[in-house]
Amino acid sequence: MRAGLAYRLLVRRGGATPALLASPERLDVVEIVDVSSGEVILFWDCTPREASRLARRLRTDLAGQEADEFVARWSAVPSG
Repeated sequence: MRAGLAYRLLVRRGGATPALLASPERLDVVEIVDVSSGEVILFWDCTPREASRLARRLRTDLAGQEADEFVARWSAVPSG
C-alpha cells in the first residue's frame, strides 16, 4: 500500500506567522498519523523553517514510497 494512503501528514504551527518570518524560538510540530488507527507513528518538534522543509520532504516520500519503506526510512531520521 502506498504511504500516502496509509498515513496522513499533520503540521501544527506554534503561531500564525509564516515560517519565513517566525521567531526561531517558536516550535512547530510535524506528525505522521496512521489513517486506520488514528495513532501518531512519527513526530518531530522543529523550528518553523525546519518544519517547513521537513514537511516538503515528507510529502514527496508519502507520494512516492510504499508504507513500510516510508516508516523504515523516517524512523531513522532524528528529530529537529
